[in-house]
Amino acid sequence: MNDVALTETELQQAADWITQLRGSVETVLVGQSNVVNQVITVLLAGGHVLLEGVPGLGKTLLVKALAQSISVNYQRIQFTPDLMPADVSGHSLLDMQSGQFKVRKGPAFTNLLLADEINRAPAKTQAALLEVMQEQQITIDGQSYPLPSPYMVLATQNPIDNEGTYPLPEAELDRFMMKVIIDYPQQADEIRLTLMNTGLAEANCFAKSIEPVICAEQIELLKQMAAKVIIDEKIVEYAVSIVRATREWQGIEHGAGIRASIALVQASKVNALAQGQAFVTPDDIKNSVADVLHHRIILSAEREIEGISAKQVLEELISKIDVPRQ
Repeated sequence: MNDVALTETELQQAADWITQLRGSVETVLVGQSNVVNQVITVLLAGGHVLLEGVPGLGKTLLVKALAQSISVNYQRIQFTPDLMPADVSGHSLLDMQSGQFKVRKGPAFTNLLLADEINRAPAKTQAALLEVMQEQQITIDGQSYPLPSPYMVLATQNPIDNEGTYPLPEAELDRFMMKVIIDYPQQADEIRLTLMNTGLAEANCFAKSIEPVICAEQIELLKQMAAKVIIDEKIVEYAVSIVRATREWQGIEHGAGIRASIALVQASKVNALAQGQAFVTPDDIKNSVADVLHHRIILSAEREIEGISAKQVLEELISKIDVPRQ
């Protein structure tokens, strides 16, 4: 479907840049290689990510390290029940000296936006990010302001704390390309983190300043390269078949929408690029299914009672879809 193939030099350059970016973030975010890979994939695919994990696992550190590695701006918003939409996007106010209204831009005007504990704010405040995530612009008093590139929203939520929270509606969840689960690190990694943050080993990783390894222009170039990764029409049909199957699969109450098909193809192209491939394989699609789809489906009550996870149901589904022959 894309007849302009990347050269070997371009593929090697892209793989090297992605490896450098990954390595830079992992110097401080210890023991979370899968999380780093997923977040970088979303960034290069032009999407947004929902990070789910208990407090203290480095979600804020991840955003800071990623921003420093690229040398772009980042902002953090602590979502609370009294946070207003204008606190996110900005507002206009009257300048008493000039007698004219001036726009005061909110923290959403940045490159990487950390929406911390997004489910602690009510729906009207959560909705302030809908235009940002879909259109990459913010409208204040009828005037639209474009946001810089690269741009990504990284929202977090605590899976075990339900008191005082407002669950994200399905329409908002669908705007996140991936939902990434951040779990506790392995024992060896936790020991290393403890040593790093008690002055017994390296410098305190939370205070460490990371030198940029690539720039924003290189990120944009990587996005363009990912768009040039070749994907056969049969593999696109394979991805769409998986998404469509979720809408009528036994055990799934509500399936994924059209955004899921698009996100699945985009993520697969980035994953192929990171491996130095000029084309997408069926395995690239399979490897992206759980990350892209598990927050977009709602299981039936019977499956939840049985203790079966969304990822397990998706694995069952994938096994029944015919894989295209190359």
